[in-house]
Amino acid sequence: MADTLMAQKYTSAGDHTGELALDPEIFGIEPNVAVMHQVVTAQRAAGRSGTASTKTRAEVRGGGRKPWRQKGLGRARHGSIRSPQWRGGGVVFGPKPRSYAQRTPKKMKRLALRSALSARAAEEQIKIVESFEWDMPKTKPAVELLTAIGAERKALVVIGAGDSIAARSMRNLPQVRTLEVGQLNTYDVLWADTIVFTEATVGMVGGRTSYDPTESDFVREDEGGDEA
Repeated sequence: MADTLMAQKYTSAGDHTGELALDPEIFGIEPNVAVMHQVVTAQRAAGRSGTASTKTRAEVRGGGRKPWRQKGLGRARHGSIRSPQWRGGGVVFGPKPRSYAQRTPKKMKRLALRSALSARAAEEQIKIVESFEWDMPKTKPAVELLTAIGAERKALVVIGAGDSIAARSMRNLPQVRTLEVGQLNTYDVLWADTIVFTEATVGMVGGRTSYDPTESDFVREDEGGDEA
């Protein structure tokens, strides 16, 4: 990869204003596909609810007595009508509530995120907005901005703590996700076709003291369930 990576810079109205150099240590490494796969697999697994539950033969109701005597009737011997081979009986080796979370080292998560960002940067799909200068939350200027910068498809908008108006303007768009910079994660970066930063948030990603995803940021709340 080139030593100097440039991202196109725009105003909140969608006007092109130039280019911004990206940190090559964050946006210019060789993507490690194996690490990205392992981290995304762990992230999707951790989002599962793990609430599926079945009853064993000890938990189902009934079957307290032997259905018929052991010998003399010509029928197979049974001790309970709630054994697994009976209709309404217990389930053998069925699912029980459990956690699907996998331990993932922080260094691996950081490498996976840098790899995903570098892959998008190599595709020239990192866009920079100077700042969101909107007075009130409206969907129309958000759509106009994303269209102007070429982010009509799935877009991930990385906002700062003071960009609540931008977040509210984009929350009705089905193909747009907004995340604060501390919640940036590998899965969402790979999900999106275009990553949109502000000048402030792209600098925070490059700052090593701020670039430390936590366990609470690692799993998206809206990606729960047993879909993984």
